[in-house]
Amino acid sequence: MTGIRIQGVGTAVPEHVCDQDYVRKVVENLFSERVENLERLLKVFDHLHIEQRYIAREPEWYRQDRGFGETNDLFIETATKLSMDAARQAIARASVKAEAFGGIVVASTTGMMTPSLEAYLAQELGMPMDVTRMPLFGLGCAGGVAGLARAAELSTIKDGAPVLFVAVEICSATFQRNDLSKSNLVGTSIFGDGAAAVVVGRAEIGPEVVGSYHRLFPDTYDIMGWDFIDTGMKVRFSRDIPHFVRTHLPGVLEEACASWSISREEIASFITHPGGAKVLEAFAEVIGGDQRTLAASHEILRLHGNMSSASILFVLEKMVENHELQSGHGLMSALGPGFSSDQLLLHNP
Repeated sequence: MTGIRIQGVGTAVPEHVCDQDYVRKVVENLFSERVENLERLLKVFDHLHIEQRYIAREPEWYRQDRGFGETNDLFIETATKLSMDAARQAIARASVKAEAFGGIVVASTTGMMTPSLEAYLAQELGMPMDVTRMPLFGLGCAGGVAGLARAAELSTIKDGAPVLFVAVEICSATFQRNDLSKSNLVGTSIFGDGAAAVVVGRAEIGPEVVGSYHRLFPDTYDIMGWDFIDTGMKVRFSRDIPHFVRTHLPGVLEEACASWSISREEIASFITHPGGAKVLEAFAEVIGGDQRTLAASHEILRLHGNMSSASILFVLEKMVENHELQSGHGLMSALGPGFSSDQLLLHNP
């Protein structure tokens, strides 16, 4: 055991909320005269089990053509505010003073900043000026798990000092109104905006971080990612991710458990990235569970959509605050660009 524990979790979302039916109507109006068989493609909205999502601007804002600079400014403005809100909440719940922090880690994929976001957060939160900074870019949906693992490792290096981890995504800033691809329609139907923060460090109470496991799959670059074009970031999906989960995740979980010297049967709780209803269904099949096993993930998907790296930390917050983590081992699991899988093993007293 590492002695590094989760001490506090916080989340934040933008003020604008859109129900799924309204988003579908907006998409239909935007693409009706430009996309063949649009009605058939729009059926994706019917099977997502999403009721609403939070976005950075009113829907009308996204009807206009925007350049990369304008959409990235939207990312900077919104990501900074949401990250601060989530971080302050996590720090308050952890009862840790800002000057005690030894590190800060930020994961994000949906925009760019230089200086990077953690430089602003560290100063605004009052952290020491020699705090270790670690920006993580390009991990996508896996960023919540991978980033939390790096934060725990950094705390270990820092002799158990508190480390703040923030995952923030402004997925709405990547919407491309002139991208007529199926990938863009899928992204428009599922992605939302949000930020989450976690404080980890050596403590007596809280779920303990036991270990992590990362698996990269060769020649799978095309499964998921973002292309950079003049108007911003263009989402890329090109394979059946639920099928990939059913095919590859059983072996990954066996490898991960072997690296931790435990059996899969010893895992009592699953904190799973809510990448989509069909992805969660496939994951439930792999672990031999059902919808109730992943109830918290389904709930976050229903109310927030897929917020990329931040989503799984919303699930973690819900399970921690509602005492839904069972005693024993808990597994955090997510997939992301690469294509890759990240697992984090927790132990709840």
